[in-house]
Amino acid sequence: MKKDITAIKAQVLEALETAQTLEDVEKIRVTFLGKKSAFNELLKALKNLSAEEKKNIGPLANQTKKELHDALLQKQEEIEEAFDAQTEWIDVTAPGTKVKKGSLNPLTLVQRDIEDIFVSMGFDIADGPEIESEYYNFDAVNVPADHPARDMQDTFWIKTDSEDHKQVLRTHTSSVQVRYMQEHTPPFRIIIPGRVFRQEATDASHDHTFHQFEALVVGDDVSVANFLYIAEVFFSAFFQKEIKVRVRPSYFPFVEPGFEFDISCTNCNGDGCSTCQQTGWLEVGGAGMVHQNVLEAGGYRRNQYTGFAWGFGLERLAMMKYKIDDIRLFHSGDIRFGRQFHVQK
Repeated sequence: MKKDITAIKAQVLEALETAQTLEDVEKIRVTFLGKKSAFNELLKALKNLSAEEKKNIGPLANQTKKELHDALLQKQEEIEEAFDAQTEWIDVTAPGTKVKKGSLNPLTLVQRDIEDIFVSMGFDIADGPEIESEYYNFDAVNVPADHPARDMQDTFWIKTDSEDHKQVLRTHTSSVQVRYMQEHTPPFRIIIPGRVFRQEATDASHDHTFHQFEALVVGDDVSVANFLYIAEVFFSAFFQKEIKVRVRPSYFPFVEPGFEFDISCTNCNGDGCSTCQQTGWLEVGGAGMVHQNVLEAGGYRRNQYTGFAWGFGLERLAMMKYKIDDIRLFHSGDIRFGRQFHVQK
């Protein structure tokens, strides 16, 4: 696979040398890096490699992808500059016209980074509806009608003519877990990023609309040790430094046992500072071994498989990475906020 990656890189660079127009550059991008390209198929095939092979090939694939995107952008700029230089006449004393460029929301940047890291580890990306049935949002994830956990997630219900087919704006992305399990046979590894809704009082750290990320691994003999390893690999790659993960007992109805997990402080590296309140740890999210009731709702026999699930809020991760102190800024529409994160991807 290394030879294939190197060969594709050489082909792209060779093709860029002869590109004359922006159309040529775009055609090269689609041919070699598009969704149906051989390079994209190589990225998808990473999930079939052994753990040792992924350690060697995964970083190479990601680095090659970045280098090729940079090469395409550089060639595009060269062509644009050459075109400007060929104009017959220009008044160099005239004031320039500023070109307004858009910017990606930091939530988009964080989600793309998360997806890139997990795809390199062999995970697939799953998705589901934001308007969800009561069954998938609550019952299928072990939260029946009389469960007290519903009180914390009593959210925005959709008005319907029948009480038997109630719909709700989903309160978490966990509903996608059951939908995915009903259509797939273990072993599998997936991540589920998406928007969720809850009846929350809005302040600097809470909002009624936010984004969640979940990871689900199901198979034979899946354990908490698997979770700890994957979590440490992910957070270390995301923050580009060594990150440790610890767990603390907690309760979530869809896992048993359940626990909160913390990461070593990204500001002081675990030594203790005002950010982590001198503890050296930052609380990130919840996790646990998937409850057998949830696996049964997915169509599997009880105790046939084991698995773990874990998740956190994308806003929280973005606030940690980009030092953002108010969650309301993400959906404020203030262009001054977005301009701080002008990244072309």
